Amino acid sequence: MRSKEDILPECPVATTVSLIGSKWKLLIMRNLLVRPWRFNELQKSIEGISQKALTDALRSMEADGIVIRTAYPEVPPRVEYSLTEQGESMRPIIKSMESWGTAYKERMQEQRRR
Repeated sequence: MRSKEDILPECPVATTVSLIGSKWKLLIMRNLLVRPWRFNELQKSIEGISQKALTDALRSMEADGIVIRTAYPEVPPRVEYSLTEQGESMRPIIKSMESWGTAYKERMQEQRRR
């Protein structure tokens, strides 16, 4: 979880943005809402994300209680990332963003055809 020095904003919207508002975190969440993913799978599925950016985002999301990192004692080692219950609670918000984005794109395409 967050440290005492890392105080969340008073505004609830600002709190949400501080937790998942980056481009990468939203795309990671989009994927993790479907199923657990391995690190390399996530990196390949998110165009443009660097290894460092993915590592930083996953560590931050894990510290915030949104993502769980599960390491399996196998050879070779296997690590999977999945959403916590708290992370899963973002499903309706991400779904609303998807619906809004789809409707926006459709409106823009319709305007261009005119």
